[in-house]
Amino acid sequence: MDVTFALLAVGLLVVLTTAAGLVLRARQGRARSVDSAEVVDPDLLGTARWGAEATLVQFSTQMCSRCPGVRRVLSEVAGSRDGVHHLDVDLTHRPDLAQHFRVLQTPTTLVLDRRGVIRTRFGGTLERAAVERELDTLQKEDTRA
Repeated sequence: MDVTFALLAVGLLVVLTTAAGLVLRARQGRARSVDSAEVVDPDLLGTARWGAEATLVQFSTQMCSRCPGVRRVLSEVAGSRDGVHHLDVDLTHRPDLAQHFRVLQTPTTLVLDRRGVIRTRFGGTLERAAVERELDTLQKEDTRA
């Protein structure tokens, strides 16, 4: 009976772990809207200004293997759109920023509007189309306002 119980317990743990992994993988790279009233000071992130339309802030670390790919995507998006600025912030020696912005994984990307308000958050790797959609949405909202 003890062997049967142990096998059932191990089987249950395998199923729960697999389910948790699938849920976490499905959430990877998805845009999450942020309801924030905080206006981020550009000096906090070591820049003089925000983009005229939007700023893509990427938080990374020296040991992050997925960060160079995300950096490439964000740089391409910023380079192809007027008024969009890309800023890469290395958290290796800035744990205060990780705590302030609640960064639990790298890469983490924030989309800031022209005033420096966080509008969207991406955790992990992302696709160019998802970033483009968020910037289009931001542009439409700014046009209406």
